[in-house]
Amino acid sequence: MQALPGFRDFLPDQCAARNYIFACWREVARRYGFVEWEGPVLEPTELYKKKSGAEIVDQLFNFTDKGEREVALRPELTPTLARVVATHEREFKKPLKWCSIGQFFRYEKQQRGRLREHFQLNCDIIGEPDLASDIELVALCIDILRQFGFTEKDFVVRISDREFWTDFLREKNVSPDRWEELLQIIDKSGREPRERTAEKLGELADPVFALLKSGGKSEKLDKLVDGLGIRGLADFVAIDVGIVRGLAYYTGIVFEVFDRAGKFRAIAGGGRYDNLIAQLSDGGVSMPALGFAMGDVVLGELINETPFVRQKMEKAIATGRKIDVYVVIAKEERRADALAQIQQLRDRGYRVDYPFTVTKVARQFQAAEDAGAALALLYGDEWPQVKVKNMATGEQQLVPQDRLLAHLQAQSSLSS
Repeated sequence: MQALPGFRDFLPDQCAARNYIFACWREVARRYGFVEWEGPVLEPTELYKKKSGAEIVDQLFNFTDKGEREVALRPELTPTLARVVATHEREFKKPLKWCSIGQFFRYEKQQRGRLREHFQLNCDIIGEPDLASDIELVALCIDILRQFGFTEKDFVVRISDREFWTDFLREKNVSPDRWEELLQIIDKSGREPRERTAEKLGELADPVFALLKSGGKSEKLDKLVDGLGIRGLADFVAIDVGIVRGLAYYTGIVFEVFDRAGKFRAIAGGGRYDNLIAQLSDGGVSMPALGFAMGDVVLGELINETPFVRQKMEKAIATGRKIDVYVVIAKEERRADALAQIQQLRDRGYRVDYPFTVTKVARQFQAAEDAGAALALLYGDEWPQVKVKNMATGEQQLVPQDRLLAHLQAQSSLSS
């Protein structure tokens, strides 16, 4: 038996790498004042139809549950967020700065950087229309990647503004009911032949290509870059009006993050979606909102192919696996005393390991070394004294059993 196509087993090394990613995500989000929340993995299928239309069902793991309800494993978090905010927004002061790390599922063709399940960080700001919140969100995205060790030479945030294009379409007297179709064509223009895009755009092809080539002019985007420049982050971003984001609910500034070498899919993406909460709450609650998502699959590939960043992760994982104390039981009659001590140490926060069964002393010391233990405590003929060995220096000393805890607490490197 193997895992289903597009799903992953996380063996200890992979699980440690995943948890390292989660820890970096959480650290920076909290630094920005975001609080963590979570929603259910299973939602009514209708929630996703309401946001994206009936065609979304083809991309879902959906089924009828035992209560005859049509449900689906969540493919994204934004609809759940909108539902929760519409229900509970009166309970919180605005703006909300919420983040979440969860697992998501899409029934689609597997390819590099895209599986049928993945973990994803979502960061959203709810209830703030000012451009300052857009600057804050992009800065957060940049700083998360900097936390891993990436620099402006490794990635770029391409920023755009959907209002730039809606203003353009309005000037060209294009009917609003065609806007979404044309925005999606522009969004895909960098991924398909120019001739095909021109055919789809018709008489708009020449002016659209001219804007894509020149980059266009946007006072709002210039202000966003200036705001990031104040923070010393301007080198991480580039204005690219070709970024439109295919999802219909975006209303303003949008952005996507790519590796500079162009080897991977987007690392992250998001933008402003001021109308979505009202749409999903049937107009009951209307609040400005913006957010982004960053998945673990592409990010993990980029980490593994960036030597310095990978080494930083491996060092952090190795450090996290080290234990403080390994208890060596040289005499089995001392096992009960050792186990009592082990419990006391663990109660005080020390990371402690020991042999479950009778084991040669040399093998126990090897196990202590393999585990990265700072100290080994030997329970043997010296009882009621315990031999304390510094594994780094080899220095040993005898400590009375009743003074052992005080002795360890005095070791600053092990202080809990």
